Amino acid sequence: MNQQIAAVIQARMGSTRLPGKVMLPLAGDHVITHDIQRVKSAEHVTETVVATSKQTADDIVARYASRAGAEVFRGSESDVLARIYNAALSVDADVIVRITGDCPLIDPEVIDAVVQEVTDTETQYAANIFERSFPRGLDVEAFTFESLEQVHETATEPRHREHVTLYYRENQNSFTTRNISSNEVYDESQFQNRNDLRLTLDEADDYEVLRNIYENVPFDNIVPIRDAIRYVDENDLMDLNATVEQKSH
Repeated sequence: MNQQIAAVIQARMGSTRLPGKVMLPLAGDHVITHDIQRVKSAEHVTETVVATSKQTADDIVARYASRAGAEVFRGSESDVLARIYNAALSVDADVIVRITGDCPLIDPEVIDAVVQEVTDTETQYAANIFERSFPRGLDVEAFTFESLEQVHETATEPRHREHVTLYYRENQNSFTTRNISSNEVYDESQFQNRNDLRLTLDEADDYEVLRNIYENVPFDNIVPIRDAIRYVDENDLMDLNATVEQKSH
């Protein structure tokens, strides 16, 4: 039986450190559009959903997500776990891939590797963030709908409702879990163990890095992640956002 693999992109305008970041332009398109194009390029993803809030400020996220070809689900702004659960429910997902909207260089190859761990084994929650070996901004988590339903019904702490998958990582004895490392995806040493790179979008300095990449690395549909990393290394782009602090979770 074919499984419904739903990539759920969590996005809203109300970022504390960089408000409206998912609508910033990169090479003529919004960040959210690049997110969607990259996720839809993953071989194993069968549905792409943008989960945003019902706030008026997020109307623009919903509008451009729909234009980029994604399904849109709108739910609670504060109870993010409920928003993701109901987004998955709305498309009858068997497996959910959680992506955050601040990752306009998310790699379809990494998405497929993490998804396969859940679809081809008994793993309930797979991720590449238990032991970090990928750049920040390439974070992928995949989990079964049944396990998400369990988390949704069990988690009551505010931090578990806000940070969708924290409950999995704090209760690993309740689930079968597995970490995916960079050397399982990339053969070339230049792309392995690159947790020194920051390719996510949290602050203005991160935007400078991403803008440089999108303006200077040639691409057709999506920027190839290997070309992006080569350009970062050759041009010392990590000097631009070296002082940005990474939040936990």
